[in-house]
Amino acid sequence: MKKIASIAAILALSAGSALAGGLSAPVVEGEPVVVEDNATSGNGLLVPGLLALALIGAAVAASDGGGGSSGSTNPG
Repeated sequence: MKKIASIAAILALSAGSALAGGLSAPVVEGEPVVVEDNATSGNGLLVPGLLALALIGAAVAASDGGGGSSGSTNPG
């Protein structure tokens, strides 16, 4: 009789911990949504355009003016 009582007590204690969490619904994650950004084509030309303007400005600043100056001669 003690064997039956001890087996019943063990089953009762183990059943309580097995059902402690209860039944929960599975978590279903949705697929990620990919959003494509439609950028204008002018954005890709901004940096090269600024670089071209800087090169042209540097070339103009480095030039000697195109012609000789008739008013300035060597002092002597």
